[in-house]
Amino acid sequence: MTDLFAPLTFNHGPAMKNRFMLAPLTNLQSHVDGVLSDDEFTWLTFRAKGGFGLTMTCAAHVQAVGQGFPGQLGVFGDQHLPGLTRLAAAIKAQGSLAVVQLHHAGMRSPKELIGQAPVCPSQDADTGARALTLAEVEQLRDDFIAAAVRAQKAGFDGVELHGAHGYVICQFLSPTLNRREDRYGGSPENRARLLREIIAGVRAACRPDFNLGVRLSPERFDLRLAEIRDLAQSLMSEAAIDYLDMSLWDVAKEPVEEAFKGRTLMSYFTELDRGSVRLGVAGKIMTAATARQCLADGADYVLIGRAAILHHDFPQQVAADPDFAAIALPVTREHLRKEGLGPAFVEYMNTWKGFVAQEETV
Repeated sequence: MTDLFAPLTFNHGPAMKNRFMLAPLTNLQSHVDGVLSDDEFTWLTFRAKGGFGLTMTCAAHVQAVGQGFPGQLGVFGDQHLPGLTRLAAAIKAQGSLAVVQLHHAGMRSPKELIGQAPVCPSQDADTGARALTLAEVEQLRDDFIAAAVRAQKAGFDGVELHGAHGYVICQFLSPTLNRREDRYGGSPENRARLLREIIAGVRAACRPDFNLGVRLSPERFDLRLAEIRDLAQSLMSEAAIDYLDMSLWDVAKEPVEEAFKGRTLMSYFTELDRGSVRLGVAGKIMTAATARQCLADGADYVLIGRAAILHHDFPQQVAADPDFAAIALPVTREHLRKEGLGPAFVEYMNTWKGFVAQEETV
């Protein structure tokens, strides 16, 4: 199956019109209080207009103390509802599913940004993070669920739980970062308890047709590939989620762990029995051919990140040209502005080595 333009159904909620999902991308464009800005609205709705079957926000923090970067979209208070409601309606008006990614940075919250020490499953000397109390873990769970309810109230089709990239859910999954001795630490089952309780809570609190996904990293961030593979299998077997989004960094790469080398990292997940849960992959998908190959190798859909920054209409370009490839780097600031990036996002991309052409100074 390599048809990138076949619809994709889910257990809950409407189908995606194609197999292109906009990856959740940090863009630094929201207001300091987490309220949606016009620049972030433009960036996201431009991608919905460009043909993405599902348009996902950047990581939106569910607690003020969980902020991970400046200009981050918030979903932790009702003050965010007007902007979120406007955004959901505009995305859906383009025939794209509208999804908020729910996030808490945990120990990766910069102290100078949140005004206090960051939090972590266990104390972390490197970041100065303090350990969450049991009551705070339960509150964290409840705030993820409340944020999903808020996204539903705003009109979104669903939410994705950010369990990847070393943020708080990912920190709980780690056997080295999570050294708790209560029910949220110890065995792989206990370390996944927070994620499972959030999933169950969202399902109980939101309407039956509310779409729910999870993003996982299979390696780095003090994770173990075997544990994440087993977690992915159990989440798909239980079928409480609609899709699993695997952030692979590069869909063609081999695993880092020596024992798993000799085949692609992706293959450890495409071979699992997914039942009715959809599996997507992200990582350097810059051409139509690579996107098709991901489906041929067993993925149900692809997440487009950098190529979506470069081309707001990447899906439409692929539909028009089966050999389409993203423009070569570096690109000019003017190119990014024409693709709907605001000044803050353009400057953020300028910090990515080789992404933005450096203008000569006289």
